[in-house]
Formats: sequence, structure tokens, C-alpha cells
Amino acid sequence: MSTEITESQLQRILQGISIPPQPQVMVDLNMEQAMPDPNINRMAEIISQDVGLSAAILKLINSSYYGLPRKVTSIQQAVMMLGIGSLTNLVNGLSVKSQLSDESIQALHGFWDNAMDVAAVSASIAKQIGFRFQDECYSLGLFHNAGIPLMMMRFKGYSKVLEESYQDPNFELTNNENKRFKTNHSVVGYYLAKSWVLPRSSCHVIAHHHRTEKLFQERIAGDKNTLAFAAILKMSEHISGTYKLIGKASVDYEWEKIGEYALEHLELTQYDFEGIIEACHEQGIGLG
Repeated sequence: MSTEITESQLQRILQGISIPPQPQVMVDLNMEQAMPDPNINRMAEIISQDVGLSAAILKLINSSYYGLPRKVTSIQQAVMMLGIGSLTNLVNGLSVKSQLSDESIQALHGFWDNAMDVAAVSASIAKQIGFRFQDECYSLGLFHNAGIPLMMMRFKGYSKVLEESYQDPNFELTNNENKRFKTNHSVVGYYLAKSWVLPRSSCHVIAHHHRTEKLFQERIAGDKNTLAFAAILKMSEHISGTYKLIGKASVDYEWEKIGEYALEHLELTQYDFEGIIEACHEQGIGLG
């Protein structure tokens, strides 16, 4: 069953389903998807651990779009019938995209691709520098900006504030969001992360990930890991070109402000950083 489903068809089929993604399930699926030879049985096993994803998979396969003569009740069977291609598209887009308007989807073009790129680069950097929390770095990279789509859904004109902030040499994104909307995507992302039961350090970094200068200046004695997560995340965003894809900016003004803190904390030189960038590019990631 290899018939492709369009975005609008998928939205109609899944109308009414609201699934807060569980980060570890999403991370495990993305890790399996990234394997040279993805194991569809393993993907079915992962999906079966999540009630919302399981319900969505069964609703999709039993929809009128497929018109099956008999109802499918097995997650394993549904996954096999959908195939890796359709399954991957569904999993990647379901949690946020299925709740967005067509206009918002257009405005967020490339958002999740960038999130997955930042995640892959984060895991790569962790491995390159010998930081043992590679899975946590991947998860943090994947979900750190999850508040942006929700802000987009809630506030008209949010994308304009986002882009103007990235294009401002002073880079005051969080302050600009607070002034305009009385909240910001870092705070929204923090509460999402808490609801997903992400590690405390990841939640803390998400809450402050556009105020990392303050994190480094007011570091807590003995807590090196939280700052390492923050440093790796900001390196990954820079390498993946988040400022270009999300902010439509030609210069990474945020990195210009905090890059030295990130490299200093990890005891890396600019030459070391250039080597990390080159290694990521050789792996086919961070090309944004």
C-alpha cells in the first residue's frame, strides 16, 4: 500500500485527533527512521507504546481513504500496510501540523525539518566531544522550539515578530515576544517539555534558550551538564541555520552574542568548532 496522502487529505482523516507527542517515542521513531535500513517492526513496537499515536494509525488505516473491506485492529498490521514512507510522514506531522491552518502550515514550512536537523547535529556534537548524553541532546534539539507552532496558532502576526527579532542585530526575541504577546515561545515550550516529562535540565534550557547569555553569566556551581546542553543546542542551531530558516535572517546575530560562551564552556576553540561543522557536513547534516 504505497498510495501517497496529501496534507489536506491527512487533515480530514485525522480531524478531531489531538496528540501531545511524547518526546522519547518521537525520538526513538526518528532514530529508527534515520537508520540505513529502518526496521518497520521496531517502529510498530515504538508506536504501540503511545496511545495517541496508536489511535491515529488505526484511524488512518481504517479511514474511507483506504476503503479496506475489514477493520484493522492490530498496530503491527496497520504499520505494515502503511509502509515506512507514509508512516514517517504521519508521525512527523501529526502532533502539530494536524492542528494548524493551511496558512500556518505555509508559514512554518521547513520548521520540523530544521528541528530534526538541529536534533541530529546536537547528537553528533555530543558524540564528537565525548558528552555521554547523546539521546538527551537529540531530544532537546528536536523539541526546543516546539512552542513556536503553538504561538503561531494562538497569535496573529507572530511570524512577523519572530522574523524581525532574528533580523535585529540586538537580537531580543524573548523581550519582543513578551512585549507583544505577554508570553514567549520559550515559556510555552517549557510547559510542553514538563508535560512530556523531559529531563529537568532540558526543561530549564528550553525555558531560557534565547537567554543563554544569562545562563552562562549566572551559572550554578557544580552544574556543568545544563550549560553543556545549552552550549550544544546553540552550536547546533547555528550550524543548522535556524536563523535563516526560522528568522529569514542573513546573519546569526544570536550566535554573535553568545557563541563565545558556548565554546568556552565546552573548552573548544574556533578551530575546533570549524572541525565540528565539517564533520557534521560530512555526515549530511547541518547543511541549512
